[in-house]
Amino acid sequence: MRRPVLAALRADLAAKRPVVLVTHLGTGEARPVHPFDGDGEGVAPAVLEAARLAAQEDQSRAFESPEGRVFLRVYNPPVQVIIVGAVHVAQALAPMVQLVGYDVLVVDPRSAFATEARFPAVPLSTEWPDEALAGVGLGRRTAVVTMTHDPKIDDPALEAALRSESFYIGALGSKKTQAARRERLAGRGFDEAALARIHGPVGLSVGAVSTAEIAVAILAQVVACLRRGPAAR
Repeated sequence: MRRPVLAALRADLAAKRPVVLVTHLGTGEARPVHPFDGDGEGVAPAVLEAARLAAQEDQSRAFESPEGRVFLRVYNPPVQVIIVGAVHVAQALAPMVQLVGYDVLVVDPRSAFATEARFPAVPLSTEWPDEALAGVGLGRRTAVVTMTHDPKIDDPALEAALRSESFYIGALGSKKTQAARRERLAGRGFDEAALARIHGPVGLSVGAVSTAEIAVAILAQVVACLRRGPAAR
């Protein structure tokens, strides 16, 4: 791999930007493309679409392009699920996120809730959500789930997520709570298209009742949006 290509890949990974290295197997020529950004100048549309699917599925693969056989090597940053609110559902959800191989961070400025005793082996932050999320950096492989029902905590996190490219934004709460939340966020300048990105009530509709079942429904929705796109409900 040529040094400029390697340097570009490293820069993309540092910026949490998904990238696919397209290598022409006949010539050995390689170039990185950013399929979710439509950044594929000089690349056939069929190759760009195949690269997008490969990145979405986290699966490197060979592909028969109009210019010959190419290999699509996926370089994705880790998936990270940021849970805002160290509540009971978060206690069930955080280890489930780790179990499927995603990174997790629980954020709650209430230090009495965000404790190692309640979240063993789970990364914690007691910063306010806007500060914590700014420090982490939100990208296309980030999911944000708010759980406190407290506007002082949830709303700043939702605002940060809506201004980012996070692939999933979810908010715990009833339909009444969601309506009030949307009204507040609309007052902060977010239009209907932006507010439609919020999955609320959060989680797939599977009839979940218990804390663990709600956590399963949330994680299932996160996976669905990651693999099938943000329209998954």
